Amino acid sequence: MRTEGFFEWLGRMIGTVIRFFVDLLSGVLGGIGQAIDDFFNGLARAIGMDVSFFSLFLLVIGLLLLYSGIRAFIRKSIIGGLVLTFLGLVVMSWLIV
Repeated sequence: MRTEGFFEWLGRMIGTVIRFFVDLLSGVLGGIGQAIDDFFNGLARAIGMDVSFFSLFLLVIGLLLLYSGIRAFIRKSIIGGLVLTFLGLVVMSWLIV
C-alpha cells in the first residue's frame, strides 16, 4: 500500500513539472508570436499596405532594388542606378494603398 502512494505522488510531481514547462513555453512562444504580429501590423500601417505574405515579399524586393540602385550610384553607374532605383520605386508604389 505504501509504494502505491509513493508512485502516485511521484507521478503527480513529474506531471506538475511537465505542465509547468509546457505552460512556460506556451507563454513565451505566444508572446514572441504576438510581438512579430504587432511588428508587421505596425510596419504595414506605417507604409500603408496590406499585411500579407505577398505584400511583405514585394516590400523586400522593392527595398533590395532600391539598395541595389544606391550601390550602383556609389559605383558611378548612372544608367544602372537610374534603372534599379526606378524599378524599386515602381515596386514600392504598388504596395501603397
